[in-house]
Amino acid sequence: MIARREFAVFVAVARGLALALALAGTFGAYAADPNKVLHVAMPIAETGFDPAAVNDLYSQYVNRAIFDTLYVYDLLARPYKLVPSVAAALPDISADGRTWTIKVRPGIYFADDPAFKGNKRELVAGDFVYAWKRILDPKTRSPALAVFDGKLAGIAAPIAAAKKPGARFDYDAPIEGLQAIDRYTIRLKFDQPEYSLLSDLTTINTAAVAREVVEAYGDASGWAMANPVGTGPYRLKDWRRGQRITLEANPGFRDMSYPDSADPADKALLATMRGKKIPIIGRIEISILEESNPRLLAFQSGDLDYLQVPNELIWNVLNPDQKLKPELAKRGIRVGTGIQPAVVYTYFNMEDPVVGGLTKDKVALRRAISMAYNVDEDIRIARQGQAERSTQPLPPNVEGHDPKFQGSARYDVAGAKALLDKFGYVDRDGDGWRDLPDGKPLVLSLASPPSSSDRLYDELWQKSLAAVGLRVEFVKQKWPDLLKMGRAGKLQMWTLANTSSTPDGIDFFELLYGPNAGDQNLSRFRLPEFDALFARARVIPEGPERLKVFRRLSELVTGYAPWQLSVYRRETILVQPWLEGYKYNTFYVHPWPYYDIDLKRKAAGG
Repeated sequence: MIARREFAVFVAVARGLALALALAGTFGAYAADPNKVLHVAMPIAETGFDPAAVNDLYSQYVNRAIFDTLYVYDLLARPYKLVPSVAAALPDISADGRTWTIKVRPGIYFADDPAFKGNKRELVAGDFVYAWKRILDPKTRSPALAVFDGKLAGIAAPIAAAKKPGARFDYDAPIEGLQAIDRYTIRLKFDQPEYSLLSDLTTINTAAVAREVVEAYGDASGWAMANPVGTGPYRLKDWRRGQRITLEANPGFRDMSYPDSADPADKALLATMRGKKIPIIGRIEISILEESNPRLLAFQSGDLDYLQVPNELIWNVLNPDQKLKPELAKRGIRVGTGIQPAVVYTYFNMEDPVVGGLTKDKVALRRAISMAYNVDEDIRIARQGQAERSTQPLPPNVEGHDPKFQGSARYDVAGAKALLDKFGYVDRDGDGWRDLPDGKPLVLSLASPPSSSDRLYDELWQKSLAAVGLRVEFVKQKWPDLLKMGRAGKLQMWTLANTSSTPDGIDFFELLYGPNAGDQNLSRFRLPEFDALFARARVIPEGPERLKVFRRLSELVTGYAPWQLSVYRRETILVQPWLEGYKYNTFYVHPWPYYDIDLKRKAAGG
């Protein structure tokens, strides 16, 4: 993110860049190479293809290839730089920060679909207005509601009306703060100055969709599951739920080239990629492989073009010095690595009668559980050293992370036992397990998927909690089913990771904002001080004052412990020698449209 004092200069430069790009070429269809197929594996099944509704990372990866957002982060620029995508330029923002005007680039078209009745359907400002109204619609249950809720002028009344029994959201009713004032112009009006929206408009939840498609195929359980239609470089060709997703290049995609860079570090990359039209690869085949070993074996045999290496198998590919094993290096395999903009945590359901609540005894229980969990062993054994202990809700590479802040509970078995004893969590019936202060049995319930890696974490949790006299049972379901249960408030504890696609730290605090309970806020954490500070942070420009608020928010999270903060993950990505266009990108892990495959080199085995 850029400092606000530099914002005006940044806007001017980016507008000039966008105009130059627009004048450099025209929009036109061309064919990606149908002989080139990118093979990818994901460890978790998709939950859907509706950009407004999906909340999991893997579905968002797929959606980013199908749909377009107004803005993106430049693929090559370091530090990361936000640039227009289908927007003509960065927003024109009024002096008081309350009115934003955004121009959509003309001549961009949706992929062909029967819903358009044979017509070529251009992307217009109204498509974003409609897409964002779907986010506001309570029926969609969008995880991106906080992007607009409590910000845009005039949205409270239509949302409230749609929540009434038997009512539906009125998509045709005008909203003061959300309008298409002409074919290509979006005007947003806010109740307060707005400073965080720009990075939100790079997230796939805010992508444009066509109303005709949604209405032709039904609601989110119908149209988006089998008929996602966007303006992006790929479209859905084939799909078998939880097993395989096939994307094919969109033949009507606009004229777009691989980005340029003046960085000397990108010289070799651009020697093969400069000027290439994207997408280059004709088809993407995505396999859902939940177990780690089959994914690594598929990469080693050449059946996958790149791989996020599972932690438990990291020493199969790296030496103790973190360098690639010689036998892999000789094959021309490359490595990309870095700390993800992510935090791993186990949330506590704050409405649960055992672990929930804000009273001192409940806070003590959650803190004791956090202290009991052996994070050091998690990093050393389960993650094979590929992580750092988390100290706060914000990971190192996002705005607001304070290297000096050490707020999260450290591993301390003796301290956990003493805290439990102090607040009456003792063994009252002599069975070896602690009971609740009222004498009732204390049984914790932790949700986890059925993969082998998750079983390893189950064992670590069981061992850690048993060491302080706490009994735990496990809820084993596939990830999409656990998400449904979590949203319904039916899980007591669940370990998750939140990965940001932007450097804006406020996105992490949204996961604990009271009004988001049941959506992003699976913990259902509601604390008046936290909510008030979060609302304040949303209207403060980047700078010392905002960072001060972020620090207090981190103090509240670590103090009340709605999350057991675990680790910041390091990721390692292996890349086959024939995959071209690759550059490690913290915020864009799967930039499929920018990849190319050297077929001759692949045929030769590297």
